[in-house]
Amino acid sequence: MKRWLPGLGRLLLRIEDILLSLILGGMILLASSQILLRNLWEYSLPWGDPSLRLMVLWITLLGAMAATRDHNHIRIDLLSRYLPEPLKQAADRVTDLFAALVCALLAWHAARFVLFELEDGSRFLDLMPLWPLQLVMPAGFGIMALRLLLGAVSGRPRREPK
Repeated sequence: MKRWLPGLGRLLLRIEDILLSLILGGMILLASSQILLRNLWEYSLPWGDPSLRLMVLWITLLGAMAATRDHNHIRIDLLSRYLPEPLKQAADRVTDLFAALVCALLAWHAARFVLFELEDGSRFLDLMPLWPLQLVMPAGFGIMALRLLLGAVSGRPRREPK
């Protein structure tokens, strides 16, 4: 089991990066098309704007997941700049633990939201239920919470700001 676990981890990271790239490319293409259609022919794709809103949700959460994966997320760490190295590492662990708690709480409430959408029967473009497309919220926040918790426990090295 230990042999294939690192390979699985790399595969999941690659899938995450590919999804980010595909969604970003699709967003750029769809938004550009919408702008051209509106300005040149006073027409727009009726499914374009709802799709773009959903793509923004996905790319935001996938980007946040990638940022926590690389330990490159936004941090407010005024105090840690002036701490000696051992205290800085402890402060990083406490900060990661707190951020993991916040992300876990967000995952819980996002899951409740998706459950409400399931019960409400909301639909995307009248074609399919909306809730499966919103599962990225609890999954994304859950993955971020797990990554931050693992970082707090393992004390992974952090990147210094450039």
